[in-house]
Amino acid sequence: MRTYAKPVAAVTGALVLTVTLTACDGSSAASDEKVVTVYSADGLKGEAGDGWYDKVFADFEKQTGIKVKYVEGGSGEMVQRALREKSNTQADVLVTLPPFIQQAGSKGLLQSYRPQGADQVNGGDKSDDGTWTSVVNNYFGFVHNKKELPAAPKTWEELLGATYKDKLQYSTPGVAGDGTAVLIKAMHDFGGKEPAMEYLKKLQANNVGPSSSTSKLAPKVDKGELLVANGDVQMNFAQAKSMPNLGIWFPAKDGGKPTTFALPYAAGLVNKAPHTENGKKLLDFMLSEGAQREVSAIGGGFPARKDVKATDANAIELAKLMEGVEVFEPDWADIDKNLAAYVDAWKSATGS
Repeated sequence: MRTYAKPVAAVTGALVLTVTLTACDGSSAASDEKVVTVYSADGLKGEAGDGWYDKVFADFEKQTGIKVKYVEGGSGEMVQRALREKSNTQADVLVTLPPFIQQAGSKGLLQSYRPQGADQVNGGDKSDDGTWTSVVNNYFGFVHNKKELPAAPKTWEELLGATYKDKLQYSTPGVAGDGTAVLIKAMHDFGGKEPAMEYLKKLQANNVGPSSSTSKLAPKVDKGELLVANGDVQMNFAQAKSMPNLGIWFPAKDGGKPTTFALPYAAGLVNKAPHTENGKKLLDFMLSEGAQREVSAIGGGFPARKDVKATDANAIELAKLMEGVEVFEPDWADIDKNLAAYVDAWKSATGS
């Protein structure tokens, strides 16, 4: 197993911006419009306007004159919204986490386009058919309150203790990318669906309840309302700059090593996008060497391009955080095929 890989992405329930566009067929009028609409999972846009998206979108507009209209939501929510709009396409670029990016591809929401620089992205971080490419690498993780819980828990089993009664929460699988990641990691660590569901059934006694947004859990952990919650490295690392009590950790099965898996922010060009050429330009820009060099320094994530070697202070800290953590590669084809069944099993086990 690799001992160092990339992080995972997060999810928000509320839409940040509602965009209404009339063109939907790539017509010349729409194509000439100096705008590009992005539907994205949350995590890359800073609450204070200081995130990677904020910098990249501003630089892109300055260089091209093309304005970015941004719509944010849960990883699964963004795919479902694009699916509902399939006959009247509104988005040009879709950015979400696995397995939802694969889901978007299988439902015909994406068209093939290999951005400039995609040849420098590892094979596992892009689709074979060119429908999506990772733009920021990331890993799944958990957070704890460093003030109330100075030493992070080490195992899944510890979370079943009375200390965590109503002090633990994870986002909803099937809705949130990081919530779905809880299922994926549990099935890996416990050796299959059945033992994972047995564990999550027990954990439900301590769980506060459902949450469509992973990003909203970190503030609760920072304030001490929760001791532990799920998240992802990029998002939580960025949040920790303004939330001093956040600590990132990776659960292990009792007797095992801490594990995680890559949950990259993956971007694709939407099929029948109203501004296809602008979408292509933005994808090229996000994968450019300049934008990729800022992924860790500004966004707290990992560059998607293997030829961009980040050496900033954040990159060094992130590399240290990943030391000793085993990174496994999920069977994304299986997850894409059976996600609904896995989520149903979770609902049955937890009574959700």
